[in-house]
Amino acid sequence: MQRSAVAMILSQHQGGPHILMIKRAERKGDPWSGHMAFPGGRMDPDDAHGFAVANRETEEEIGVRLADCARYIGRLSDIRARPRWGVLGLAVSPFVFRLEQDVECTPNYEVAEVVWVPLALLLDAGNRQTMVWERGRLKLTLPCYFHEGRRIWGLSLMMLDELLGLKTKVGSEG
Repeated sequence: MQRSAVAMILSQHQGGPHILMIKRAERKGDPWSGHMAFPGGRMDPDDAHGFAVANRETEEEIGVRLADCARYIGRLSDIRARPRWGVLGLAVSPFVFRLEQDVECTPNYEVAEVVWVPLALLLDAGNRQTMVWERGRLKLTLPCYFHEGRRIWGLSLMMLDELLGLKTKVGSEG
């Protein structure tokens, strides 16, 4: 199984608690192309552990060196992603940080934009919506949120649900 890690970065931003997300750049062959996500990526042979991956990828993708500006809070449960190909899959480890100072993000080519999402939006169950995800003949109704025209769903939403202690109801509507 391949390993991956992400950084979930919390901050008091624009008058309330927010979490930093990225919109991934559109790239051919990338199964998460254009999706809302957290800074992160796959483990390299030189990475000692997931924590190192989350830190390295955050610096590479948005130019933020977490050791200089954030406090590590903890790790959430690993999430297994099902691959389109192969049988081993991917395990994603989310690591949570809290910014202790303002930062300036400088996205690289993998990131279309950096977005601060208000936690109030995610904590209000009335903002939760559903979407239909299709692959071939398979159709699933899945939970999601929309923030300023951007859809938050899938693995990122699963991580947010654990962080915020929300209960996910997959397929309960529509």
